[in-house]
Amino acid sequence: MELINNLEFISFVEDVKSKIKSAQYRALQTVNKEQIQLYWDIGQLIVERQQKNGWGKSIVEKLSLELQKNFVGINGFSARNLWYMRSLYHEYSQSVILQPVVAEIAWTHNILILEKCKDEHQRFFYIEMTHRNTWSKTMLINAIDAKTYENTLINQQNFEEQLPKEQAQNADIILRDEYTFDFLNLTEPYNEAQLEQALIGNIRDFLSSMGGDFTFMGNQFVVRVEDKNYEIDLLLYHRGLQCLVAVELKVEEFKPEFAGKMNFYLSALNAYHKKPHENPSIGIVICKSKSRTIVEFALQDIQKPIGVATYTFNESLPKELAQFFPSKEAFIDRIEEVTNALNKNKK
Repeated sequence: MELINNLEFISFVEDVKSKIKSAQYRALQTVNKEQIQLYWDIGQLIVERQQKNGWGKSIVEKLSLELQKNFVGINGFSARNLWYMRSLYHEYSQSVILQPVVAEIAWTHNILILEKCKDEHQRFFYIEMTHRNTWSKTMLINAIDAKTYENTLINQQNFEEQLPKEQAQNADIILRDEYTFDFLNLTEPYNEAQLEQALIGNIRDFLSSMGGDFTFMGNQFVVRVEDKNYEIDLLLYHRGLQCLVAVELKVEEFKPEFAGKMNFYLSALNAYHKKPHENPSIGIVICKSKSRTIVEFALQDIQKPIGVATYTFNESLPKELAQFFPSKEAFIDRIEEVTNALNKNKK
């Protein structure tokens, strides 16, 4: 009997499994694209025939009954779903940015975005994020409820100046201006150690609140420089960005020295812990509150990529931030910069 090297065989099996999974994923993607295209075409027919013949709402109910009689056992032709098809076509057909990406995510995700989001740039953002991060339905709901789109548009960081162009564009999207830790039951007074332990005790919810695609590397992570140990509150890894992410927790208002300390941590991580294939490490300082002007000045001359955010225990944004929200026009300008960058990367 032929002798088989056990390690080589294990590697061989893993390679075959990887090929099978890739083929399955491509097959699912193809099926999904065909389904979305079919639903788009049906929605278009409903809209066009209603306009041409002056048909009212009852035509959708009648069409549903006929389809279910002729395609027994095939789901998707309920009156409610036909209305979704009509709405998707009606609202997306005039959008230059939505038509090309609608088939990138599942139908259930499309319905969620269609119902919960009304602005086309907001819809584009969640479609792209769902596609890029393979968000589940629950993760998408959580992201929308946590106002990820709004928080992304007003976040404060220096990524554009301190990261390679492609990484900077992607990193900008994952950072929020405010994180909602509504799963915690902390009451005043509490200190940073208690906040850290509470987050670790709810690590799944914490990683979800950070936006997905994060893995937990450790807390009080030690970086040793010469003969001294320095501890980072939380160390994460972002799979999409392929980089370490250092998180410092502060139960007080942001101070300029926080940025300097994080700058030091990132230098140490890059020197002693970053793998050769990984991208430069990123830092996120999460504070109880912040002055946006002080943050801007603090980050101006920092040499490492750092973002500064706040946290809250409830879902609403602090009232004091309302004055800093951009106008609708500024929202559109900002998201168009992001969408244009994403489209260039696809080419």
